[in-house]
This record gives sequence, C-alpha cells and structure tokens, in this order.
Amino acid sequence: MEGHLTVRSGLARLPTPTGQHFAELFHHGLLVLELYAPRGLDPQKPHTRDELYIVAAGSGRFQLAGEIEAFGPGGVLFVAAGVEHRFLDFTDDLAVWVMFYGPEGGEMSR
Repeated sequence: MEGHLTVRSGLARLPTPTGQHFAELFHHGLLVLELYAPRGLDPQKPHTRDELYIVAAGSGRFQLAGEIEAFGPGGVLFVAAGVEHRFLDFTDDLAVWVMFYGPEGGEMSR
C-alpha cells in the first residue's frame, strides 16, 4: 500500500495495459480508491456499490439519473449503487478520485 497518493502518480498508471482509464490505487476493507481519467467519452455503466467522486482536475457536465449539472475542480459527486451516470462534455485533463464503499447494492439513505 502506498502511504501517499497523488493524481500525478495515478495518471502515470493510465491508461492501463488493457486500455482502461481507471486504476485502483488503494483498497482497505470495503473501501476502494481509484483514479479515473476518461478521454473523449465516458462509457460508464451503473456500479454495484455506492461511490463518491472528488474532482481533482478538469471540468464539464455530470449526468446523474437524467439530471445534468456542471462540475469543476474540488467538486464532490455522489452516486448511489445502480444509478445511471456519466461525465459529459469534459475537458481533456479530467481526473477524478473515485471511492467505492459499503456493501454490494449500496447503503440505505438516512
């Protein structure tokens, strides 16, 4: 495990040898931290766990369950498990931290 993670060190691992634009950088219990840096198009499908995005660089629009909002550096985006989402019209430097957490199927809202 790396004790200190940076966007730069994560980007150095992308794209992966299989052409993926995300890399798992940390895993502890039910928490998984990835860096995601799509280029051109975001082909995401809904995930089986809740996730939190923290925008490290770049800007654009984010589609979540049919709603679209602008985002930029420092923004935080929450996506519940199973919800359709994707980045749209984003800049070429987009890089987001992605935290998957909790059980399969997501946690219940409080």
